[in-house]
This record gives sequence, structure tokens and C-alpha cells, in this order.
Amino acid sequence: MSRAGKRTSGVSGGVAVDRASGGSGDLAVRRVGNPAVRLLAARSLRAHRTAWAAVFAAVAVTSALLGVLALALGSAALGHARVERYAAASVVVAGDQEVSWTATPWGSEPRTETAGLTERVRIPGAAVDVLRAVPGVREAVPDHTFVVREGGGGSTDARAYPGRSWEAARLAPYRLTDGREPRQAGETVAGAGLGAAVGDTVAGRTVVGVADGPAALYVTAGEARRLAGHPGSVDAVGILAEPGVPVDTLHARVRAALDEAGLKDTAAGQPLRALTGDGRGGAEHLGAPPARAELLQLLAAVSGTVVLVAVLVLASLVAQALQQRAAERDLLLSIGATPRQVRAAAGREVTRVAGAAALLGALASAAVFPVLWSALRARTGVVPEGLELPTPPWLFVGLLAVAALVVGLTRLVVLVAARRPGRPGKGGARRVTGIVLLVAGAGSAGTATLQGGDAAAAAAGAATVTLVAGCALLGPWIAGAAMAVLDRPLRRLGGAPGRLTAAGAGAHSRRLGAALVPVVLVTSFALVQLSAGATMERAAAAQARAATTADLAFTGTTAERVRRLPGVETATDVLRSSVVLARTEAGTPRLDRLPVLGVDAEGLAGTLDPGVVAGDLDGLGRAGTVAVGAAMAESLEVEPGSTVELRLGDGTPKRLEVVAVYERSLALGEFLLPKAELAPHMSDPYPARVLAAGAGASAPVVPEAVTTPGAELNGIVSTGIVAAIGGLTVLSVLSTLALIGAGRRGELELLRQVGASAGQLRRMLGLEAGFLTATGLLVGLVVGALPLTAFAWALTGGLPHLPPAQAGTIAGVVLVTVVAGVFLPVVRRGPGR
Repeated sequence: MSRAGKRTSGVSGGVAVDRASGGSGDLAVRRVGNPAVRLLAARSLRAHRTAWAAVFAAVAVTSALLGVLALALGSAALGHARVERYAAASVVVAGDQEVSWTATPWGSEPRTETAGLTERVRIPGAAVDVLRAVPGVREAVPDHTFVVREGGGGSTDARAYPGRSWEAARLAPYRLTDGREPRQAGETVAGAGLGAAVGDTVAGRTVVGVADGPAALYVTAGEARRLAGHPGSVDAVGILAEPGVPVDTLHARVRAALDEAGLKDTAAGQPLRALTGDGRGGAEHLGAPPARAELLQLLAAVSGTVVLVAVLVLASLVAQALQQRAAERDLLLSIGATPRQVRAAAGREVTRVAGAAALLGALASAAVFPVLWSALRARTGVVPEGLELPTPPWLFVGLLAVAALVVGLTRLVVLVAARRPGRPGKGGARRVTGIVLLVAGAGSAGTATLQGGDAAAAAAGAATVTLVAGCALLGPWIAGAAMAVLDRPLRRLGGAPGRLTAAGAGAHSRRLGAALVPVVLVTSFALVQLSAGATMERAAAAQARAATTADLAFTGTTAERVRRLPGVETATDVLRSSVVLARTEAGTPRLDRLPVLGVDAEGLAGTLDPGVVAGDLDGLGRAGTVAVGAAMAESLEVEPGSTVELRLGDGTPKRLEVVAVYERSLALGEFLLPKAELAPHMSDPYPARVLAAGAGASAPVVPEAVTTPGAELNGIVSTGIVAAIGGLTVLSVLSTLALIGAGRRGELELLRQVGASAGQLRRMLGLEAGFLTATGLLVGLVVGALPLTAFAWALTGGLPHLPPAQAGTIAGVVLVTVVAGVFLPVVRRGPGR
């Protein structure tokens, strides 16, 4: 036979695989390659059902979690403020409820950031006459919104009702169902939601009519202007179109008239906006658009974390599943299968498993999401009033893309795990990469200590992920190092089970490392997520207790009234609002909306102690001043005598003189402003609280810490996501250990045959479970503590805190999961499937 015709043949799963030394042999491989791959994949799926069952479960859970997040992102992206009061208006003219800022990052093009405003941006009253003259406008109705209060003086039955002019009711439209319209100052029409009847007295006004619609009080136009308290401006103008005039046509005419008149808002002097469709709701519910933007940012950040965790989980499971088949893979290579065929067979296997699992997870998310989303929206105060989060049926089609993404991630993990089959190498590149990731994670944690706020949290989060990834790569070496420390105690004190444990660990460090990685992952993830929130809450509560020195606290009244009460010596109004701060971070522009308090400087003594470290709070008695939190002052490089540029809640730019720097900013916010400076720029300039001090006071005052807008919503969403990701990582621990246990049945059976008793084997497994638990908790603690310490030091100036109950829960869950994962797979007799 000629050299060119000399052939060798082998059998791969029952399929002939011809290898030729010449070009014709390559052709032969290509001809039979696909059938061989298909048969290898099919037989391997049947032979390794236990291994792929673990991967199936992880992929299904990952797909379900990502599916829920995708639906939530889609719903939030489609979200808008609900249109109620302006439902009958074709166009609504209002101020721009967004502020923007443009800056040029280092070596990049100019970039513009925007932030929503939570206080009303009002427009000049002259806009009403301009709009009435627009062709096609039947009516241009000015709208004033205000709050009517009943009770007060610190009474517990103080009530507040939204108020408007009766003429603005036609913009809904709300019509009379009983009685008549108001004609003088002491008369009002009550919305049906109020439950009042004609002849009743509400807030000192006689109800002369009842209209359909929500709880509200409607007064005459003149009374509405007086109660609104901003003469010369209106909140918005609703436009009713002439019959037959299309909305688009009217909008274009209105826009042209506004531009020609050159009208600007009364706050920042920005052009007025003409809103149609769902955009009209933004002029009603001011908090809805900013909350929607925050929800989108939160969900996007969480989705990225979930993807990273899923990759780590799937990588660990798939690598272990393939590692257990190393002998089988070597046999296939020795009888003629090519590395490419082996990789292709593994890819086909995982595609079949992951495809079915991902679809199952997507279907589960489609069933679970509506229930969770409805429960979230039903929670009072969690989703801001007026924020609509629709879920149209077509949105669920996107779950197919999620399933495809999860399958793609799993396939990518297989390609990496199955590369260069048959030549595992010495792991030098893996070790170097792991060390680089650990150094990078430590560096990111160090960066967090030099930053504050969201930047510190982001740096700490990046450090956690990077450190966990480094530990995943260095798992075998970490396990080997830990066992090297415990080897002698196990051999001396553990008897025969201890010696078996030490010998097994020394011979299978890679297997031990694979089991250790998910334990480290679940420990560090749970530690960081739970401790970060607990640390902030504890520090804020401690600062609130120290800052609140008042003897009494009142709501539904003002400091002016409280000062008249017997025994009260001093009192201060506390107004709650927000400001927008423009700054750069690493050269990138950003706008931060921050909570602020407005106070009476003369009433602070004995009621509120911000912990001044520089300057004097008496300076807040002057207009154009501000006190700044210490961390923010350091970030902005300001001190008493410096100036700070802020945009108040309605977008009005202010350049304020710093008169003091204080340390209790976690409780009081980053800025304290004079009440007189803040009140004119608030939609409702009424005190949220009145703090008072006086002789003989005995009622305890409950300290309150300010919170950022949407904090409760973010907290609930974050808690749910933490629970879901925690469940995924726990499943990873259980599945990985189950895989390892299934692959050890032959080894354990051999130990029985050579004389090991059942009790000795149980004690050996118990020692292994204890080793994995202790080492995983210790390494996870170190991995989580590094970024947590940096985060806590940057934001609170102290060490991280974790309630003992939560720490015990983490340790208990890890212990139970590891024990179950170690023992359950080997309970059944016989070889694994």
C-alpha cells in the first residue's frame, strides 16, 4: 500500500473515524465529522444525565432570573406618568422638569447628562394669553395646584387635601354630580373620593358641590391664585382644541407660538414645553419620571451583576462536568477522534441541555413576573404615585432573546472549558490571570476609600466581582494551601478518616478547588449585599440620634405656631426638598440629585445638632448661604467662605456661600439651607416636621434620617434581587458538590472494598464538608471584607457592620448546603449516571 493510501481507523462512539496521513484523510474527517459529533453528543447525554441535570437546573434558574429582570427593564422603559387631571387636554404647556449639564470628558467628545426635578417648574402667567390666541385653541385653562390643610397646631387629626381651581377641573374633565360650582372664597366643590356631601364643612369651607374624580377641593379661580402663593405664574396651562383640530397640528401651532413669544420658565429660564400623549402625565406627577429613571439604572446595574454571577456559576458547573469525563475524552482522542470533534460534541450536548432549560426558565419568568410586579406596585409608597409601569403582551416575546442569551453564555463557557482537550497544561496562565485579578480587585477596593457616594459603592462592587473571579481561577491553589495547613492536624487527630481526607485532598486539589469556588461566591456575595445596607442604616441611625436634640416633634403645623405653645422655648421648621449638583468624576460629567433640609437658623439650638466641624450655623440666618456635609465638602474642596453652585428643586441655579461644615450628613443630607432660601422653590413649602425644645417636655422624639428619592423602591427591589441571586449561588454550591459526589461513587466503593467501614467513610465526608465550609467562609469573608471595609470607611468613616442574626444565617445556609451537597449524591449505591 502506498504512503498516501496508508490509513488508521478508530471507533468513536460506534462511528468510524478515518484518519489519513494525506489530504484525502482530511476530506474523510469532514465527511463523517457531523454524524460522529451528533452520536457522541447523544450518547453522552444519556450516559451523564446526573452531570447535565445540575447544569440544567442552573441554566433554568439563570434564565428565569434574567427573564424577570428583562421584563422589569422593559416595563420600566415603557413606563410613564399617569395622565389624569389633563386627560381632556390636547396639549399641556408646562416647565421643563429636567435639568441638563454638558461637559467634555478627558480625551472625548462633549457629553450631556440630565436629571429630573422633583419640585414644580412654573411658567409665566403671560403664557395663557399667548396660547388663547393660537388658531385651533378652544380654551387655554391655567392650572394652580396647592394643598389645603385642616387642623394643624400639632393636632393628631391634621389633614391635607390637594386643591385646584374649579375651572381647571374641565381639563380632566371632572363634572358636577351634585350641587353647584363655587362662587366665593368660603365655598368649595369636593371630589367624590373625599366622601363629603353638599352642606358639609371641610377645611373651613362649605361644600356646595360634589364632582366625580379623586379626593380634592376645588375653589374659585381667584382663591386658587391666592392659595397657590406665586402671583404672576401658573403651574401649567391645559389646552382644549377646537372640534376637528388634530393634536399634531395643534401641537405644532402651540410650539411655534411659544417660540415666537420667547417665553421662558420662572426658575432656570428654560424654554417652555408643549406636552402631548403620555408626556402630559409628567406635568401632573413630578416624582414619577425621576423614579422611573432611577429604577432603570438600578435594574441595569443589577442585570450586569446577575450576568457576571451566572457566568461564574455556569463556568464552575460546566468545567466540573467536563473535568469528570477527562478519562473518557482521552480515550476518544486515543482511538481517532479529533479535538475539534470532542469540543463540538460537548457544545452540542450543552446546547441541547441549555436550550430546554433556558426555555423552561423563560416560561417560569413569564408566569412569575406579573405576580411580583403587581405586588410591588400594590405596596403603598413604594412605587411613586402616578408612575405607570405597563407590561404589554408583546413584551414577553423578549424572553426568547433572554433564553438565547443564556444558551450563548453557556456555549461560550463550554468553548473555554473544553479548549485544547487532552492537553491540560500546567495552569501557569490560569495562575497568573488569577493573581492579576486579585491585585486588580484589591486596587479597586483601595480606590473606593478615596471616593464617596455612588462612586465608592461602584468601586466596592467591582472589587467584589474581580476578587471572586480571581478566587475562581485560583481555586485549586487556594484549596491546596488550606489543606497544607490542615494536613498534619487531620492526619494526627482525625484517625483513618482524617488520613483519607488529607490523601484525597492532596490527590484531587482541582476537584476541591471546584467545590470551594461556589462556597466563596455565595459567602462573599451575601456578605457584601447584606452588610453594605446594614452598615449604612446603622451609621445613619446613629447620626440621626446624635443630631436630634429636640424635646418635641410636631407635624401638620409650623414653628411659628409651636413657639406660642406653653413651655416651648425654641422651634425650627424642617423642610425637605432636593438639589441637583453638577460635577465631574474621572473627567466624566454627572448630575446628582441629593436630599436637603431647610431650617431656621435661630431655632437650631436645642433642636438639631449637625455636628459642626468648621464654621458657624448662625450664618444660615442670611440669604444665599449653605452648610455642607464634611464628606461632600472634601469632595468639592470647599470650606467656610467658599461658594457652591447648586440647582434647587425647581432647577433654579444658585451660587451659595458655605458658612459651616458638619459631620452628620448621613442623617441630615449633604446640604442644609435656610428655610427662606428653599421654600420659594418648593411645590409645597410646608414643614415636613417641626422640632421644638422647652422646659417640662417629656414626649420622646423619634429621630429621622433623610433618604434619597426612590430609596424605598430601590431597597425593596434590591432585597428581592439579592434573594434571587443568593438562591442561584446556593444552587451552584449544591449542584457543584452533587456533580463531584456523583463522580466519586466509584472511588468510595473502592474504599469500601479495601476495608474502609461505612462509619469511616461518613466521617471522612464530614471532615471534607467541614473543611469546605470553614475554608469557604474564611476566604469568602476575606474577599467580601476587603471591599466592604473600603466602602464603609469611605461613606461612614468606620468599619462594616453585619447583624449577628444575618451573619449566623449566612454561615448556617452555607453549612447546610455544603453538607447536603457532600452527602446526598453518595447516599445511593452504585455508579453514578
